[in-house]
Amino acid sequence: MRLIKRLMFLVLLSTCAFAGWLAWFANTPLTLPSQSPGPLDFSVPPGLALRAISRQMADAGLGFSPWQFTLLARLAGKSAAIKAGSYEAEPGITPWQLLKKLTRGDVSQAEIVFVEGSTFRQMRAVLDAHMAVRHDTTGMLNQEILTRIGATERHPEGLFFPDTYLFAKNASDLDILKRAYHAMQRQLDNEWANRDVDVPFAKPYEALIMASIIEKETGRAADRALISSVFSNRLRAGMLLQTDPAVIYGVGEQYDGNLRKRNLLADTPYNTYTRTGLPPTPIAMPGLASIQAALHPQQSDNFYFVARGDGTSKFSRNLDEHNRAVAKYQKGR
Repeated sequence: MRLIKRLMFLVLLSTCAFAGWLAWFANTPLTLPSQSPGPLDFSVPPGLALRAISRQMADAGLGFSPWQFTLLARLAGKSAAIKAGSYEAEPGITPWQLLKKLTRGDVSQAEIVFVEGSTFRQMRAVLDAHMAVRHDTTGMLNQEILTRIGATERHPEGLFFPDTYLFAKNASDLDILKRAYHAMQRQLDNEWANRDVDVPFAKPYEALIMASIIEKETGRAADRALISSVFSNRLRAGMLLQTDPAVIYGVGEQYDGNLRKRNLLADTPYNTYTRTGLPPTPIAMPGLASIQAALHPQQSDNFYFVARGDGTSKFSRNLDEHNRAVAKYQKGR
């Protein structure tokens, strides 16, 4: 009888000791590498078993033995609840807090900014330079990228909405591009549904082309709707648009910052000095304000505008007025 009591006592004592150790381990801040004063980044790949996940985290520098975290997760009933992704372990985090973070899928996030007026080539460069992005599009042609994100268009320019995007670290650049593509589709569809009835566009894509031109031509936000008015009036009258940014886009990487007479005379699909109507594609990523301006141009009888040199534009109703404005603001007469 005494032996049984002693055994029970030893079992109880061992259980209490184990429970005490487990509570101590679960709630004691982890020791992170001294060379990493900020959060420690680590990843949980998909498909790993609990032991492999614990080993991976220990190898990343989290201050525990793999068996300790494995035991904690199993006793907590969370061994199958850990979600794959990229995570941060902040200084002072405990194993229990870490386990809750992993089971919530509280992945670490980064952000990327696509600026209005950027080209798709510039957008790809921003993605390629981002350290938190997984670069799956490296070596891909533009058309393959469009196919991979489910786009039906044949040219990528202007199809992506400029904005700040949050994403889980190590997310694919294809996923980010897909989000930006669908964001543009939503914005364009919403604005097209509420367009002015007399805008000179047969379909949303034409409005997107115009919005990209407005984006590149606008120096002051207040001028945006008037710039739209000038181009809408010209389209209705069958006049050449004569917009320099489209010509520059057609010149491509050969453009050195100076638009020369030979550029204006060289006939390309984007030369709006030699071809009537809209260019075949957008020339940049337009923001929401430019899309709205394209679909809601200010009512005016202006057909010309010239930059004043201070970011604003001087608008004119006829060529004589425009020539006088050019002489004043461009030639200093």
